[in-house]
Amino acid sequence: MIRLAIDIGSFTTKIYMPGCGVVLSEATCVAVESDGENITCKAFGDRARALSGKAAQNTHIVNPVKEGDIAHPELLSALLEYFLEKIEVPRRKAKNCEVMFILPCGAKDELKEKYLDVAYDCNIGRTYFTQTPFAAILGQNVTLSETSPVFCLDIGYGITNIAAVSLDGIISGLSVNLGGGNIDIELIDFMAENFRLKIGTLTAERLKNNVGSLLEDDNKMTVVDGRSLEDGTPSSVAVNSSQIEGVITLYIDKILEYVSLVMSKLPAEVASAVMHGGIYLSGGIAKLDGIGGYISKKLGITVNENEEPALCTVIGGGMILSGDYLRSALATTD
Repeated sequence: MIRLAIDIGSFTTKIYMPGCGVVLSEATCVAVESDGENITCKAFGDRARALSGKAAQNTHIVNPVKEGDIAHPELLSALLEYFLEKIEVPRRKAKNCEVMFILPCGAKDELKEKYLDVAYDCNIGRTYFTQTPFAAILGQNVTLSETSPVFCLDIGYGITNIAAVSLDGIISGLSVNLGGGNIDIELIDFMAENFRLKIGTLTAERLKNNVGSLLEDDNKMTVVDGRSLEDGTPSSVAVNSSQIEGVITLYIDKILEYVSLVMSKLPAEVASAVMHGGIYLSGGIAKLDGIGGYISKKLGITVNENEEPALCTVIGGGMILSGDYLRSALATTD
């Protein structure tokens, strides 16, 4: 029996195989070509993302998953089948697969049905579900029990999950459509307004990853290439961390408002345990320099960081599949 944990994010899809670790991490992207009547998948994953902003006029880059929801089920089925082929799980083997899909906090039955349809299209034998906060905590090697709740803040590209969890499952939590993608869009507007430079989403993401920081007086610098809005010619400008800090804090502060909201509704005993144990931070945006210290200062609570925050969720899903957590996870989150 092949067991896989699959975390399909708005930006990246990650697959974990117990005993092997993370076996795939690629862009959740499909390049589709349309002639007006027929649509053909031209490229998948990282190859598709590399075409963003560079493809021919009749080629479009599509993200099948947006803000935690499946926007294009057929394209997601084709993309997932491509990913399974890459890790040597073709359709004939997929029938012997047990797959744990990791869904946003509070995922509704409609979303589960969409995932079941995708699993059926890919010939996957058996499907389980768990929710992001539960998996993200386990992926950080945090010991869960019924009496020791912990607090998860997972900031992804299209969605942020916030919850207090225990071994019984999610005590209180929510998911909000805020994440790294909002920062990228804001950076595009920021560069146009302040530098008169038109940039694309890939350049905005590189800018965020290269010099984005919440450390005080950080002075990392990078050169950003784009098109001048003055005369339309190719142009480059130097940008440092302090110049884009306000763009980043704008959305981090919005997320922290929801964190405070969830914390304010926790039972007294749970709130006490959370204050003692702190916040466990995960998700791709958790890689930003200084974000843990910034959140800690804003909320007055300890923030626990991880060396590989973007992988915590899929690793936790793999632990559920391969360990003693399986029955508890299914009972509380399926």
